[in-house]
Amino acid sequence: MSVNGIILAALVVGGTGLVISVLLGIASEKFKVPVDEKEVAVRECLPGNNCGGCGFAGCDALAKAIAAGEAPVGGCPVGGQPVADQIAAIMGVEAGSEEKHVAFVKCAGTCEKAKTKYHYSGNEDCVSAVSVPGGGPKACSFGCTGFGTCVKACGFDAIHVINGVAQVDKEKCVACGKCVEACPKSLIELVPYAAPHKVQCNSKEFGKAVKEVCSAGCIGCKMCTRVCEFDAITVENNVAKIDYSKCTGCGKCAEKCPDKIIL
Repeated sequence: MSVNGIILAALVVGGTGLVISVLLGIASEKFKVPVDEKEVAVRECLPGNNCGGCGFAGCDALAKAIAAGEAPVGGCPVGGQPVADQIAAIMGVEAGSEEKHVAFVKCAGTCEKAKTKYHYSGNEDCVSAVSVPGGGPKACSFGCTGFGTCVKACGFDAIHVINGVAQVDKEKCVACGKCVEACPKSLIELVPYAAPHKVQCNSKEFGKAVKEVCSAGCIGCKMCTRVCEFDAITVENNVAKIDYSKCTGCGKCAEKCPDKIIL
């Protein structure tokens, strides 16, 4: 190829590249999506776990909702109060005090206390276990099956199966709610971190039926409701339930519980 041909080819390639770059520059300006600086700043504060515990599809979605005023500045359960304070400063609002919550498993039916109906041989998964006749091998159809579906759902190593029942490590739990969603028996709930008392049972059976299958079940005797001066504990569907907005932590319900299933 002659020198002139090489120069011409170089000019064509260079000119084409220049035209393309100009067109791309124009297109980028024309179709540029406006960036919300507050949204970017909020996203930088969020931990990035994308656990979904806030009710949104990850940290990006939560940041967008907070910036738009559609979610509270303390909406991230993982970040807690420190992150809420940072985001509040960005948004120019008061953070308020967010009470820390943790997951709690409403079952005390350990291997020694709860009876079994049969030996289960199948998928080591709670959802699979409850689909077999009787709702699993545990005699109490309301009790924890102990196969750890909640453990697999937790991204913070905060819940483990110990002696046949799932137990939560309060210090690791961030109240993301994944274990609550995963439990096929709805045995797990979020309670205040500082809750002084908790009911370790979820059985809806009458007292006699409860005792036939587990020595650690609530019999619905209502002794706890009679001694509570603050109307903070009631018996619904044969099981005691605490209203934490009313509970003062006096401990009278725990003292009177004949089977000591109120922690």
